[in-house]
Amino acid sequence: MLVTRNGSAVSYELVRYELMERLGDARRRSDEVFSVLRDDAFYERPIPERHRIIFYVGHLEAFDWNLLHENVLALKSFHPEFDRLFAFGIDPVGSGLPSDQPSDWPSFDAVRDYVSGIRTALDEKLESACGERHSDSRDGVPVDTLLNVAVEHRLMHVETLAYMLHQLALDKKVRAERPENLGTRRLGTRSLDTRPLAQRPVVQRMVAIPAGVATLGLLRSSETFGWDNEHEAHAADVPAFAIDQYKVTNRLYLDFMAAGGYETRGFWRDEDWDWKTGQGISHPVFWKKAGKGWLYRTMFGEVPLPLDWPVYVSHAEASAYTRWAGKSLPTEAEWHRAAYSTSGESEEIFSGRSEAPSVRCSKTGPGNFDFRRWDPTPVNEFPEGRSAFGVDDMLGNGWEWTSTVFAPFPGFKPFPFYRGYSADFFDGKHFVMKGGSAHTAACMLRPSFRNWFQAHYQYVYAGFRCVER
Repeated sequence: MLVTRNGSAVSYELVRYELMERLGDARRRSDEVFSVLRDDAFYERPIPERHRIIFYVGHLEAFDWNLLHENVLALKSFHPEFDRLFAFGIDPVGSGLPSDQPSDWPSFDAVRDYVSGIRTALDEKLESACGERHSDSRDGVPVDTLLNVAVEHRLMHVETLAYMLHQLALDKKVRAERPENLGTRRLGTRSLDTRPLAQRPVVQRMVAIPAGVATLGLLRSSETFGWDNEHEAHAADVPAFAIDQYKVTNRLYLDFMAAGGYETRGFWRDEDWDWKTGQGISHPVFWKKAGKGWLYRTMFGEVPLPLDWPVYVSHAEASAYTRWAGKSLPTEAEWHRAAYSTSGESEEIFSGRSEAPSVRCSKTGPGNFDFRRWDPTPVNEFPEGRSAFGVDDMLGNGWEWTSTVFAPFPGFKPFPFYRGYSADFFDGKHFVMKGGSAHTAACMLRPSFRNWFQAHYQYVYAGFRCVER
């Protein structure tokens, strides 16, 4: 049987095999993240608002199993208790701190056997059905869509697991020989990025972006997979504005702190001020005071604060900085226009066939994304990835906060098999992030992809840049 892809007919068997290969690759990446842990670390909780690490070992497989096993592949559950136990995570802010103890969780060997059993059962069934185009998938959704969901869900967790491991005590981790080893050592088509980091000084300036159109979202008819919140594609008129050429760096954020940024009430929204004072927040969570200076907590050690790396902060902290600077965070549409537009007139709807220059560029290598490094790089390290308007570092090296509250696009329809994926977070408390980090998979660098977190969560690899209107 043939299907259409990029305007050409290809066999359905080939499409299915490619998806299974991607699932196997995603599994290897998640396994590599867990391989950083020492044996006594799996029951740690490095971020207080999150589950213990052992939950995520089981969750990745439980998600795939719950998505596929009964309604799609006609497989019977062999451990219903674990299917339920590992089904759902925790929204990191506002749910209260979990109080479970390590003894409340199954043994590591039991969880490992559960993982192995699921992978074997799913793979055998998927391989036997590889040449069939199922029309009997759950709620009429093609099996290929569900496999894409399984792949990207796992890759998202590879990134959020990195957030957790970053906060884990250093003696609980096995130091990798090279940061680039994550997700690359088993991928024969990728070459390691071993170039020395840039030594050019970062000179921040603002780039003028003329008025024009930003086409947000993805066509539902597109051949490109997208999550429910990415639909439907629509045009947004964007007045002229100016945006920072680079993300705000640790050096610039030091100026904000030296000016009393954390002590000045006028820079903070009421709810942000209450959070900051209530939690005793006085600096970015990745920083550590050392005498009169600062250290930066990398994945495997503490180093003198790298001044030209992007600062990683919560939305609340980013917003306070922009008020101090007399500027603002960009809207989602402004960020999109600065990253992907090529003229002041209009832009083509991203259909899955056409690609913005930054996306084409990302495939050739420039940018700190797709698991190439454990930590950030200087914000001016990859001028080859500059947008058409001259804005740097918009893909990778840290998500970027926007001022846009996460909400549905016109024509939004929840996934019938995962109704709460986006809709549960349309609560007015989550903000859209764009771009990607060093731990964001390349497939999620598509212009329509939307990430989101609450304003008071500090642990994300998320920075920001300022705009003037």
